[in-house]
Amino acid sequence: MPEKSVPRARTAAADASGAAPDTAENAREGVSRRRLLGTAGATGLVLGAAGAAAGYASAPAAATPLTSLGADRAMFHGKHQPGITEGLQAKGHLVAFDLTPGAGRTQAASLLRRWSATAERLMAGEAADHDDTDVARDAGPSSLTVTFGFGHGFFSRTGLEKQRPASLDPLPDFSSDHLDRSRSDGDLWVQIGADDALVAFHALRAIQKDAGDAARIRWQMNGFNRSPGATAHPMTARNLMGQIDGTRNPKPSESDFDQRIFVPASGSSDPAWMANGSYAVVRRIRMLLDDWEKLSPGAQEAVIGRRKSDGAPLSGGTETTAMDLDKVDKNGDYVVPLTAHARITRPDRNGGAAMLRRPFSYHDGYEADGTPDAGLLFVCWQADPLRGFVTVQRKLDRGDALSKYIRHEASGLFAVPGGAAKGEYVGQRLLES
Repeated sequence: MPEKSVPRARTAAADASGAAPDTAENAREGVSRRRLLGTAGATGLVLGAAGAAAGYASAPAAATPLTSLGADRAMFHGKHQPGITEGLQAKGHLVAFDLTPGAGRTQAASLLRRWSATAERLMAGEAADHDDTDVARDAGPSSLTVTFGFGHGFFSRTGLEKQRPASLDPLPDFSSDHLDRSRSDGDLWVQIGADDALVAFHALRAIQKDAGDAARIRWQMNGFNRSPGATAHPMTARNLMGQIDGTRNPKPSESDFDQRIFVPASGSSDPAWMANGSYAVVRRIRMLLDDWEKLSPGAQEAVIGRRKSDGAPLSGGTETTAMDLDKVDKNGDYVVPLTAHARITRPDRNGGAAMLRRPFSYHDGYEADGTPDAGLLFVCWQADPLRGFVTVQRKLDRGDALSKYIRHEASGLFAVPGGAAKGEYVGQRLLES
């Protein structure tokens, strides 16, 4: 979970607890972002309301007063990259880049070195080390995370084909696909998340400027979630269909969490540079909200297999109650319909397939006829995308009641290496192998 940052002006003697200051008070005193945190670490949809790997990252561990949001900090260096196991963030940007013609391994290494240095500074609440835009002046880190991944084409462009993991083979076609190839894939992928919109945009702008002549943006998408502290107590998030989304996400406390989500350091068929990394499947999923909202609440619940009010399974209980798939009503019909999204996506119905789902909602305006362009920026993490996302999506292709209310419009698969050690940059073990 994010750490609390320590402002330059306060010492351990002044505050032995190390508690973060009230950022609103700092703002009133005119303390800038640079001064405030200058030394604090300087150096399915599978949709989910229901489903299969649908929690952990969906609700914070405790309610967060809004006045403290700016002080929350995630760490850049570590075993895994940031932005995977942290809780959902209020604002996100997903952006893919293609290397420019003539840019190869040397340019890519320089780019990842620049990006890593910038991410480390911004996540610590500092300004970028050159040409900072001051967009986030006066703000703390606000749980900012920046995550980097490599697409299939990156390896041929850098002459590293022999280091490309087999798990990065292109995803198969699915019946719900209506993919815009110009908004899919990419050589490099960056995920940015924060609990403050200006902090998130500041990071997006810094990353884009750092790309320089080495890479150009291929596509970029913006998303959001409910802000921490917006509810009276911690709750699993809701999506734009109004459904509780994330009930059965794998949790780090589970004994097989790392096995399902991260590539092991040894004993894996993946190349060594992917140790402690993960694979991100990214899908822009349009929700056909006009059609969905014509359904009665009861009909919506039958599509999902869970109550809309509290996320509990239709078989009874609370949100976390195990679903009874064999329960029938007085007419002998299954209480959880055979085509319900929750039934189809259960891990025990998919060979144990599991993903850590960490999405953002999106809204990109309205079509000429008033149809909303809105839905889910679906991001899921797994050690093996063939056993995770592909297994579940193939099952959904064969009869998910939700499929008529969604449309997959963009797609990407990215190899996300493990975290960078202190003094390293992300991807160094690949690019300097």
